[in-house]
Amino acid sequence: QVHLVESGGGLVQAGGSLRLSCVVSGSFFNSYGMGWFRQAPGKEREFVAAIDWIGGTNYADSVKGRFTVSRGNAKSTMYLQMNSLKPEDTAVYYCNVAAPGYTGWGVRDFASWGQGTQVTVSS
Repeated sequence: QVHLVESGGGLVQAGGSLRLSCVVSGSFFNSYGMGWFRQAPGKEREFVAAIDWIGGTNYADSVKGRFTVSRGNAKSTMYLQMNSLKPEDTAVYYCNVAAPGYTGWGVRDFASWGQGTQVTVSS
């Protein structure tokens, strides 16, 4: 069973920056990938960014060039550096883990979620 804890959210003005953290623990895959998702009010949860075990990354088009995903030395921690934030980035941000080689990052492929961290960007 996987345990996910997200943190680092807050209120920031448009154009500002935030850094989110995700810590994962429990029993799951070896050499796992990690990903960020978000859910805005009244909208479906969506993929934001992901990083595999060796550091390969991919991003949603809406955040390319503004967000950077990384992992800590311990591999069980993931970060999301969010720059040039926009009001449309306002959402609850969640993280998750995936089996090695998985590249779909479809929301429905994940059964367990953490509590998320709220990011609010004011205009």
